[in-house]
Amino acid sequence: MPQKVAMAIGDAGGIGPELAARVLADAEANAGDLIVFGDKRLLDLGARHAGVDLNLPTIDPSGLADLPASGSVIVDLANLDAKDAPLGTSSAAGGRAALENFASALIAADAGAADCVFFTPFNKHAMRLARPDYVDEIGFIDATIAASESGREFNVLDEVWNARVTSHVPLKDVADLLSEERIYQSIRLTTQVMEGAGYDRPRIGVAAFNPHAGDGRNFGDEDDDIILPAVERAQREQLAVTGPVPADTVFVRAIRGEFDAVLTMFHDQGQIAMKLIGFDRGVTLIANYPFPIVTPAHGTAYDIAGQGRADTGATFNAVALGRKLMAMQTRQPDAERIAALPDRIEEHLKERAAA
Repeated sequence: MPQKVAMAIGDAGGIGPELAARVLADAEANAGDLIVFGDKRLLDLGARHAGVDLNLPTIDPSGLADLPASGSVIVDLANLDAKDAPLGTSSAAGGRAALENFASALIAADAGAADCVFFTPFNKHAMRLARPDYVDEIGFIDATIAASESGREFNVLDEVWNARVTSHVPLKDVADLLSEERIYQSIRLTTQVMEGAGYDRPRIGVAAFNPHAGDGRNFGDEDDDIILPAVERAQREQLAVTGPVPADTVFVRAIRGEFDAVLTMFHDQGQIAMKLIGFDRGVTLIANYPFPIVTPAHGTAYDIAGQGRADTGATFNAVALGRKLMAMQTRQPDAERIAALPDRIEEHLKERAAA
């Protein structure tokens, strides 16, 4: 069967519906089959904002048990009237629909009906309004597909990849979360994921935690006591890793071609650099699951929602990366689980409605 991408329409108050419509309307970006999850009314609104015409078959979740062998379809979850999620702001209704769309796409990929999940930008505040225990996408993915192992976020540009040891945690907690084992496993996972994307022995620069890599312990001990042993352990296994490298120069060295990836210790240590390098091109990849999960690295852009001005660079790059990664893997669809997809999605929607 042709490989398919499951697309979840993101936050209704932002540019997500417009970006979804642009992907579906663009022949080059939509170089393959997509299964789109969301409310058709919202997608139609996004198409009007984008100034494009969409003419795709529409099915309800019951049709997932008998998907056509080829071609894109819209799975109308009928879960959001656009008037309940005003443009330019976060809302519980928008957050709830985004969670339902995402869960449906994940469930479809988990069953083998799709080989990759792509979603347009989410807003965490909206998602927490709908689900107060929501932390981030990784925890939600783990719970939705009962993952045996958690995933990890990567930010991807043509010039350099960025992986991180810790992610969505308060900065004051980062030092306590760093350990030799956690950093070592992050190096190994980064190597593994990049090799799966076609890199031969990827070169990884590991960012220091403290200013000037601790400056001989004048500015902290973490670089000498935690990061360096992890790097040396990886080097003994012949991994191409260097560090700890002062964080204010590691991306300079990467952009000059010395590293293929930078492993940072916390979220903004990498995000700030990556968005300065290529804000409108960057992709977030959530890896270490049976299928790749990709999204533009930027946010919902509430300030330009509904104006038809959304930049598609990162969105098209995300779809392209997802297709590249899924083409390099072999997954067999599970006919029994695909047949059960309508019931699984319906059960999930009922659970969310009850919550």
